[in-house]
Amino acid sequence: MSASPRRQRRRQPALLVITGLSGSGKTHVSRALEDAGWFCVDNLPTVLVPSFADLIRRSAELRRSVLVVDVRERGFPEAFPRVYRGLKRKGGLATSLVFLEADEKTLLRRFSETRRPHPLAGREPAIEGIRAERAALGPVRKMADVILDTSRFTVHQLRDHVRERYDVRAEGRRMVVSVLSFGFRNGVPPEADLVFDARFLPNPNFVPRLRRRSGLDPAVVAYLMRQPETAAFLRRILSLVRFVLPRHEREGRSYLTIGVGCTGGRHRSVMLANAVGAAVRKRGFPVRVVHRDLKVG
Repeated sequence: MSASPRRQRRRQPALLVITGLSGSGKTHVSRALEDAGWFCVDNLPTVLVPSFADLIRRSAELRRSVLVVDVRERGFPEAFPRVYRGLKRKGGLATSLVFLEADEKTLLRRFSETRRPHPLAGREPAIEGIRAERAALGPVRKMADVILDTSRFTVHQLRDHVRERYDVRAEGRRMVVSVLSFGFRNGVPPEADLVFDARFLPNPNFVPRLRRRSGLDPAVVAYLMRQPETAAFLRRILSLVRFVLPRHEREGRSYLTIGVGCTGGRHRSVMLANAVGAAVRKRGFPVRVVHRDLKVG
């Protein structure tokens, strides 16, 4: 009896291609992956990518490889999509594309701190290079399997995130679940696999005694749980989560992110994310709860 397609994919060597905006953290991600057991190659010319992929297919040792490519190579935005599509068509590799980005304010601060010139800015201000690169890499971004916004990560948080998701040494362990609260006014987190919208629930922000508190506060939790809609919504979230988690894990996923959003990311989403995290933890999954937009105080 032949092996199932899922088992065949697991036996294939893996190639993780990292690209994205200059200053978004590609170097830090590459170093974290190397520490997590991956073989990493940085800034390989696009024309050599198919040869590198063939080497991985033939090698018995290069089971987990990382390739970092970006606009440091002239003509990269035009050449890379064709080459990457060729890799996917040829098969024989579990190929995935990760695109790193950050907002303009963060990128400007990073270039200012490092005093490095932007590769596309020339003699112009860094902001011109940032905007030109974002526009040029639009088609590449659309091809990505994972889009990671690093704006809110410190260097250490970014490395921890990468190691948690891609650590080769963690193979065989249970799928890691991240539960992320956020505010829709700050954008939906692109890394979220499942997103729940809690904006229809009564908002503690309009209750004077609760406005300055957060979903971590017992008074806010009690207020929300007194609302019939909250309990009903939470039951439905947990029912769906209980259904999908073992099925995602069965398909070989090692990492899943559940996003819970409200307007500002301070009250409703925080309370619900904690409740979801606690319920998932009881089912034996490693859980990490993060409140992206919560500023205590």
